[in-house]
Amino acid sequence: MTNVLLLRSPAQDAPDKYEDGFRSRGYHPVSVPVLGTVLKNLEELKECLSSGHLARGYGGVIITSRRACEAWSTAAQELTGQERYPVTVDWAAVPFYAVGEVTAKALADIREVVGDSPFAPREIHGGAESGTSERLAHFIVEHLSGTEGSKRFLYLTGDKNRDTLPRIMSDAGFELESLQVYATQGSSTFAADLQKALDAAPQGERLRWWIVYFAPSAAEFVTPLLRHHFILPTVSDTSLSTAANVAAIGPTTSAFLLETLRLRVDVTASKPSADSLVSAVVVFDGAANAKN
Repeated sequence: MTNVLLLRSPAQDAPDKYEDGFRSRGYHPVSVPVLGTVLKNLEELKECLSSGHLARGYGGVIITSRRACEAWSTAAQELTGQERYPVTVDWAAVPFYAVGEVTAKALADIREVVGDSPFAPREIHGGAESGTSERLAHFIVEHLSGTEGSKRFLYLTGDKNRDTLPRIMSDAGFELESLQVYATQGSSTFAADLQKALDAAPQGERLRWWIVYFAPSAAEFVTPLLRHHFILPTVSDTSLSTAANVAAIGPTTSAFLLETLRLRVDVTASKPSADSLVSAVVVFDGAANAKN
């Protein structure tokens, strides 16, 4: 059996798709939370929401992570029911653009929490069609090609963002107003959580490990700690058969592992989804086994 270390928090309110996907293919997966999130600038976000998109001149909202959805939901909950807002405050009339299915679903879930609130997103685009920031940027540009309306967008960010999306949209004539609404930090319990997970995993000399990275910020934090337990493959030492295999959830994370951490990446999921990741690992292992 091959163990799979998923560097992420497992799903809490439903079966975990990543763990179930690997388990169904004969792997032994284990998830270890890597990062903690702190919400930022909530008062500024609440002021933005309460003034409305028309007053701000926004033609849309861009959200690229579930954490940004959490910030929006928190602000919306604190504002909902406090007072009556003018009819011009209606974020349901604004298109929201989300990276990946998880972010799109988190946006849609806000309406379940705040109900028919003027702060609840309704028109959500992107999702499965745009699994990375780069794809989302191209999607927005194409989606709004030839249309009228404001090209000024509210862009909710964290503390670690690439300039890919802003650059593409700026080149296409869009103006982004960025607002940082969360910051990530390494989990203070990661080392202990990792040791506990390793102790509980199947043991044996012939057992292999896959290590799956889900974000550049997580990779930078955990890799030095992982080196205490694993031989990680480097780009310059590709023949090291005793090394763990490395997988990345998408091209952004893969590029960071290769270019910054100098790790060999054996698999990059074609889409940021459990099915794509599991399929890529299974295909890689099948090819490797065929050679032996």
